[in-house]
Amino acid sequence: MMISRIVSRVISAGFVVATVVLLYTFTPFATAQTPASSDAQTPQLDYEFFKTRVEPIFLKMRSDEHARCYVCHQMMRHGGGPFSLEMLPPGMSFWTEEQSRRNFETVSKLVVPGNPSLSLFLRMPMAPEAGGLADTHQGGRQFASEDDPDWKNMKAWVLGQKARGSSTP
Repeated sequence: MMISRIVSRVISAGFVVATVVLLYTFTPFATAQTPASSDAQTPQLDYEFFKTRVEPIFLKMRSDEHARCYVCHQMMRHGGGPFSLEMLPPGMSFWTEEQSRRNFETVSKLVVPGNPSLSLFLRMPMAPEAGGLADTHQGGRQFASEDDPDWKNMKAWVLGQKARGSSTP
């Protein structure tokens, strides 16, 4: 009984890793510029919007059934993975400016600016029936639908929404 649980978890973990590797590998091809497209049409990801509206979601307790994103995605536990967040400084409840900038760079690699459907950052925690890949996300279905206010903030960032008064990425 115990062995079958272990084997089941190993197989599930292998599937998750394979899915992430495939998506992480092929996402750059989806973002390649074609002769007909231009950088002017591709929205820029806004750091201030990320810091004020997206990054706090990683620390938020979303439900009784789920841990905060940070619990699993902190560098110590998820070190080296594509979505490894900086460790919070001892005694602090939020990242330093430098750490937030590194989180921005890390998460930006999982985004296809202007294209939510190709952004692993949005698809991985979304329920499959809503177009996501949450069944391969060990953190489960963080978002049941695109109607979730936190998911809408994440999508707005991917679409290039700017924070008030922000002009630089």
